Amino acid sequence: MIQLAPVRQSVSEQREENVSAAVWNGLNAAALSERVRPGMRVAVAVGSRGISCYKEVVQAVVETLKSLGAEPVLVPAMGSHGGGTAEGQHAVLVGYGMDDLGVPIHSSLEVKQIGEAAGMPVYWDRHAAEADAVIPVNRVKAHTAFRADHESGLCKIMTIGLGKRKGAATLHAHDAVTAIPRAAQVILKTMPVVAGVAIVENGRHEPAEIAVLAGERIFEEEPELLRKAKALQPSIPFDDLDLLIVQEMGKNISGTGMDTNIIGMWRRNGGPREPNFRVLAVLDLTDGSHGNASGVGLADLIPERLRAKVDWHATYTNCLTAGNFAAAKQPVVLPSDQEVIQTGLMGKAADSARVVWIRNTLELDTLWLSPALLEEARDIPALTDVGSLQSVEFTAEGALQPPAPVQIVS
Repeated sequence: MIQLAPVRQSVSEQREENVSAAVWNGLNAAALSERVRPGMRVAVAVGSRGISCYKEVVQAVVETLKSLGAEPVLVPAMGSHGGGTAEGQHAVLVGYGMDDLGVPIHSSLEVKQIGEAAGMPVYWDRHAAEADAVIPVNRVKAHTAFRADHESGLCKIMTIGLGKRKGAATLHAHDAVTAIPRAAQVILKTMPVVAGVAIVENGRHEPAEIAVLAGERIFEEEPELLRKAKALQPSIPFDDLDLLIVQEMGKNISGTGMDTNIIGMWRRNGGPREPNFRVLAVLDLTDGSHGNASGVGLADLIPERLRAKVDWHATYTNCLTAGNFAAAKQPVVLPSDQEVIQTGLMGKAADSARVVWIRNTLELDTLWLSPALLEEARDIPALTDVGSLQSVEFTAEGALQPPAPVQIVS
């Protein structure tokens, strides 16, 4: 069977060491005390992504609002995620520990039309629309389907996230590339969005920067944060692989389960096979996905244990809302991880196949490489050999035993 060696990839380590202070100071700089008065109900919009510091950031927002005498509530802002139900979206926030913050979670799919953008109706979560003020909190990063000034971030969570299932479907039907900025401008003109908290992550899936934008500055200033996020995002530093093994996929990792900026956007949109990872094998679905396997259709091979975890209703709901039919298709299913990997080699000898194993598309500071890649890796400045070749191990049931984390001594 195949052998793999751990290789350390140099990634951005820029880090915001005091997340709470960054939020507090940012909200003060945005003159929140002049925008929020005692007794005001403030909806804090929270999404479904597994952002490393999400709870800490939201908690700092909540505590700041309480210090001003306001009454914060959490509102799920996740479009059709959580199975497209209010209960499911509530469960997503509970899974992130948001129910420990001492404020209510108001979860509903009920929306109000708050305006139009170029003839397109703009819908908003009822609880957010009825609040005295709104603060969206989200990570800013590259979108998995398109390139624009506004991709994944505050504008997206305000439009698709708070649009809930109806609003998300409407925006996707009108082409999200143009619909998101148009709807965001309507929202910012008509709704009391007093501030937005944007999280930019480093190459270790840690907070590199916490930016608090005054509501009227969100649309103008988010593109610069997006440029920073793209500059900090790591990648797999090979253009050509026989097999990429992804240990886990999930909605808490990416909207498409796996970030197409890593595995190749052509798998979703077509076009040139860049990078050319010929076979994509995905072995498991995260618990944080709650069965939503949106993006599984981008894989070539999966084991039965992944398919057994899929809630197809939740997956179809999400993918149909987004108009991303391919993401919900079922790839080839084989009985075990071992058979998936053997099949993925496509008849190549294990010592000559170009293979990379990663835990998921967020964690790329350590890559596991096959022998055929090691010499090439030595010529890549960002890569450093940190371990020897190890044989891939499987359980008696054929499940891959993920390589142990590599401890790096600085």
